[in-house]
Amino acid sequence: MARKSDLKAKTKKLKGKVRTLRAKLEGAAKPDAGVKKAKAANPVSPLAPKGGFPALPAIAGVEFASAEAGVRYKGRTDVMLVRLAPGTAIAGAFTRSSTRAACVHDCQAKLALKAGPQDGAAILVNSGNANAFTGFLGQESVNAISGGLADALGLPASRVFTSSTGVIGEPLPHDRITAKLPDLKAALSADGIEAAARAIMTTDTFAKGAAAEVDGDGGKICIAGIAKGSGMIAPDMATMLVYIFTDAAIPAAGLQKMVGRLVDETFNAITVDSDTSTSDALIVAATGQSKAAPIGDLRAKPAKAFEAALRDVMMDLAHQVVKDGEGATKFVEVRVTGASDTDNARKIALAIANSPLVKTAIAGEDANWGRIVMAIGKSGGVAERDRIAIRFGDILVAENGWRSPDYSEADTSAYMKGEELLIHVDLGLGKASKSVWTCDLTHRYIDINADYRS
Repeated sequence: MARKSDLKAKTKKLKGKVRTLRAKLEGAAKPDAGVKKAKAANPVSPLAPKGGFPALPAIAGVEFASAEAGVRYKGRTDVMLVRLAPGTAIAGAFTRSSTRAACVHDCQAKLALKAGPQDGAAILVNSGNANAFTGFLGQESVNAISGGLADALGLPASRVFTSSTGVIGEPLPHDRITAKLPDLKAALSADGIEAAARAIMTTDTFAKGAAAEVDGDGGKICIAGIAKGSGMIAPDMATMLVYIFTDAAIPAAGLQKMVGRLVDETFNAITVDSDTSTSDALIVAATGQSKAAPIGDLRAKPAKAFEAALRDVMMDLAHQVVKDGEGATKFVEVRVTGASDTDNARKIALAIANSPLVKTAIAGEDANWGRIVMAIGKSGGVAERDRIAIRFGDILVAENGWRSPDYSEADTSAYMKGEELLIHVDLGLGKASKSVWTCDLTHRYIDINADYRS
């Protein structure tokens, strides 16, 4: 009996120690005031630019700063500030999602004012919290940040633009951001663009930047841009978050026309997972500090050269977003030609690019062209079976309503092992065409998104 009592006592004591240890572990894991420890970074995408973040030119009239505000995670920068000199013209494009974030509504309203650029401007972006679907609290947060930054920099609140990206449906702890405004102001510098690009990342595995230079009338014009985006990418205006800066002198109305023309062929032509963000924002700022003559007539040669350079930067950033698609290992162009009109070409291209069956076949390096046939058929676009030709790269796999007589499974399978692929569908109906860009769908996408909030 004594032995039995001793055993019970020891067991009870051991259980107590287990409870104490469990409580300590839970306490250590509990975030302080809603702030979580930063997760280990995802492995860098195999499609990331081999040279890392590019050397971007300093844009006269633009300064950057970044800080760790603890919006959601500790141990990483999560807020970036851009100060723009007086004389800066601003254009933008934003998601048309019916559940778009408060900051998107605010930016759209401010750009609609068509205010003069004489007061300069500022952009503040936070990661970790999207400030979307947060009711009246969302606008209160935008007002608090815009007002605080306007006071700190001596700007009207109407010239302060904010963006937020991260978890949807949680109130933004804006006090953590406003508390960092003095530090951000003090840290402003012309060479802080790379740090700013890193501060706006969420599930991104690499910071994204691109640049271009063009000879203007009487001087050089520089363009530099940064972007973030990895998942929830099926833009309906631009992409997740994009900020492009130039020293060109161009009126806001002219800049807006260019942005409107270019956005559909760049950011609106990419998809990772067919999901459009609540927070999509593209802001382009032109400081007017280049020595080149102002760009006036958009049909003139200098304007066309500038627009082409701006397109190059936008396309580069758009492609980097796809190459950083969550879990991506393949970068894929889906090119549709011979369509009856551009809308049909786009509809069919997106049906192929967004198909989980197509994307998983690409991930498995499976030359399953039958899934392309399926996607064409389900798209709702105009197509005739016996006119369709399908190529993987230069390899003709199907034509005239069935498999090509010269089809080689070995050649096509070998082609599918490449990192960059082309799926080309010719509909044989007309002269319209459209290209969109996507990535494969791997198990890593599930891993990232299954515990996004945890």
